[in-house]
Amino acid sequence: MMVAGEFASSTLEQIKEACAGGTMTVYSVARPITPEKAVDRSGLLATFTFQTPAFGDSKDGLETPLFVESTVAGHHVGTPGFVRLRKADGSTIADLSAGPGPREVKFTEISVTGGAPVRVAKFFFQAEGGWPERPDYYDTRPRSGFPLPKAPD
Repeated sequence: MMVAGEFASSTLEQIKEACAGGTMTVYSVARPITPEKAVDRSGLLATFTFQTPAFGDSKDGLETPLFVESTVAGHHVGTPGFVRLRKADGSTIADLSAGPGPREVKFTEISVTGGAPVRVAKFFFQAEGGWPERPDYYDTRPRSGFPLPKAPD
């Protein structure tokens, strides 16, 4: 989870409370470097609206998101790459990794198709950071004079 600056000192419970009445928007890959940046190179795949409260009880490290509709229709074709959580007023709370593999948000299907049902299968919050499976790559930034991250052997 990468939180917006406004929520940098918030607890997980405060972040979950901020989601009440807000949205979880699913995008294809190309997540912006910070949640404050606009989404400009990713396709809009689906949008879920949170109930109030936005989450039920946690169980075995997994969250129970409470959506107005547990299944929504996909907007376009693509593979989820990240989700953006927004408050009811539209301001950004955080970006979470999404899609297949060890991501924070997993769906019942690997990809999304326009008009087809989209449903969340698993949801958890990972401590501040990037993509769970490759922190050595996704949590670094290429800089002049420094080598690019290498894939593990």
